[in-house]
Amino acid sequence: KPPTLARQLTVQMMQNPQILAALQERLDGLNGSPSGYMESLPKVVKRRVNALKNLQVKCAHIEAKFYEEVHELERKYAALYQPLFDKRSDIVKAAYEPTDEECEWKADEEEELTDEMKEKAKLEEEKKDEEKEDPKGIPEFWLTVFKNVDLLSDMLQEHDEPILKHLQDIKVKFSDPGQPMSFTLEFHFEPNDFFTNTVLTKTYKMRSEPDENDPFSFDGPEIMCCTGCTIDWTKGKNVTLKTIKKKQKHKGRGTVRTVTKTVPNDSFFNFFTPPEVPENGELDEDSEAVLAADFEIGHFIRERIVPRAVLYFTGEAIEDDDDDYDEEGEEADDEVKHLWPQ
Repeated sequence: KPPTLARQLTVQMMQNPQILAALQERLDGLNGSPSGYMESLPKVVKRRVNALKNLQVKCAHIEAKFYEEVHELERKYAALYQPLFDKRSDIVKAAYEPTDEECEWKADEEEELTDEMKEKAKLEEEKKDEEKEDPKGIPEFWLTVFKNVDLLSDMLQEHDEPILKHLQDIKVKFSDPGQPMSFTLEFHFEPNDFFTNTVLTKTYKMRSEPDENDPFSFDGPEIMCCTGCTIDWTKGKNVTLKTIKKKQKHKGRGTVRTVTKTVPNDSFFNFFTPPEVPENGELDEDSEAVLAADFEIGHFIRERIVPRAVLYFTGEAIEDDDDDYDEEGEEADDEVKHLWPQ
């Protein structure tokens, strides 16, 4: 449908900075502030607007009930997904070898391959088959997933990678019916030289009701706090700490001595020791930034990584996620890189 002359003129006007500035000045003069318009209304109209606000509060409470039922549905379907996720885990850790039928997959790209490319691919496959080492399951499955996703790879340090090679599965557990809304991420590890835990957990507690002091801010359940777990590190293997040597000069004698000091170290495993939220709920700016990024990561693992792990392993899901974000998302990534103190 061709644009009308009026529409063309409007577009041209809106692109003129002088006209835009004049319009803004006119609006500012009318209202003075966002609440200026409300202040200018007759008292009887303001009274009715208050009635609408009370209706809105009731809407927020109904919305909270809606999200409670959504949570019940999530719990119900989690039980249906779990057998498939368990089988995925068994294939990854070589507890189950899939049948030829289960391994059949026709990729779109295969249709476009030339005979020469097919022959080359066949030779490469045969060469791999002749190699002495026979890999079990899908080696480094979860480590590869982490490295493929910017939000997670930004947390990874080189010293984390040998540990994450032992990660066999990530599971999501929802709170029981009747309990406050929460979910727990379970990271299952095979026996390793780094710590004795077989499972590391991170629990996120959520608020699913409107805040009495600010009911209009309610937009569904939001994470309020999280708790990690104690990692039972093998002696000398704790990657969340590092030892540094410092020289100290004696004030009186002037002699110098070298002291050894243990300080925090950047590591993915700091994820399991998030800042504690004090009872008054007040946090310093750094802790707030850490928790905000932590909540984003926990939500992303639950909503995207666990349900679609194979597509993050292959990289197919990365393109879909890139399409979901605009340029503002790049700034958020920078915050994640500096989650924990140097």
